[in-house]
Amino acid sequence: MGYKVQVIAEVGVNHNGQIDLAFKLIDVALNAGADVVKFHASIPKLNISTVAVKADYQLSTTDPNETQLEMCEKMTLSFEELRKLKTYAEKREIKFLATPFDIVSIDYLDKLGLDCIKVPSGDITNLPYLRRIGELNKEVIMSTGMSELSEITDALNIMNDSGTERSKIMILHCNTEYPTPYEDVNLRAMLTIRDELGVRVGYSDHTPGIEVSIAAVALGAEVIEKHITLDRNMLGPDHSSSLEPDELKAMVNAIRNIEKAMGDGVKRPSPSEKENMPIARKSIIAATNIKKGELLSEKNLTVKRPGTGISPMNWDKVIGTAANKDYEEDNLIES
Repeated sequence: MGYKVQVIAEVGVNHNGQIDLAFKLIDVALNAGADVVKFHASIPKLNISTVAVKADYQLSTTDPNETQLEMCEKMTLSFEELRKLKTYAEKREIKFLATPFDIVSIDYLDKLGLDCIKVPSGDITNLPYLRRIGELNKEVIMSTGMSELSEITDALNIMNDSGTERSKIMILHCNTEYPTPYEDVNLRAMLTIRDELGVRVGYSDHTPGIEVSIAAVALGAEVIEKHITLDRNMLGPDHSSSLEPDELKAMVNAIRNIEKAMGDGVKRPSPSEKENMPIARKSIIAATNIKKGELLSEKNLTVKRPGTGISPMNWDKVIGTAANKDYEEDNLIES
């Protein structure tokens, strides 16, 4: 396969604004074998207006009487809390990542020393935001929910023109519906992004299960991002499309197995199957008792296991030759 798939366990806002819950979710990510744990960095009043409405999925999983701004303010961690979470994650030896939702948050994450910034789908058409990201010249992971290929191209060009090398930008195919219906995933679009734009690709998965993430790895995703929660029944906009601890662990294990299974693409017998070759393959065998000097023919020869004698691929060469010894039925013919 040539690379290890980076698994991002996204906490997002599934801490519900409680830092103690956030600490627990870092442990969940670590114990499941994820490579990265991701949070949101935001000053809600800087990126959400008072007239912004909630999405339908948010209305069904949070207080329908509050605005989007009020909802996000309740679920936002302070910069100081994010610093504490980063320190904890580093101590536990799991990489800390965050998605900034405004320019002030971008600058804070830069000050915090993050070497990679995650761009959310909603800001793929935000020129000032993308320009600031580009000026930092860091590694970038950008989700592409709700976007056209032309919009992805524009975002790439803005960041590139602002100072970030194209090779530093990883593009995640994504669908911004929580949970995403399987018929809306369009996983092949990930390959279109890779082939048309010449970039590295991954998949940000909002489907209910783990199957699509595993399929994305088999198709060539280098990054998989998946929301995590302690309990899908908790109140909050993203819990219902998130994985619980055991599910996350199962997904990571499956991805690691797929990494091993992909191989190098060279078709040859594997070390584990070589010992089965003489057992499963066949040889040219005496179909009847044969006397020395008797001509070998289709009447007195057959093909059977084991594969320790003359290969049946030499059948035409053997037919018509004289037996070099006496053979009993089922003896392997010798050259």
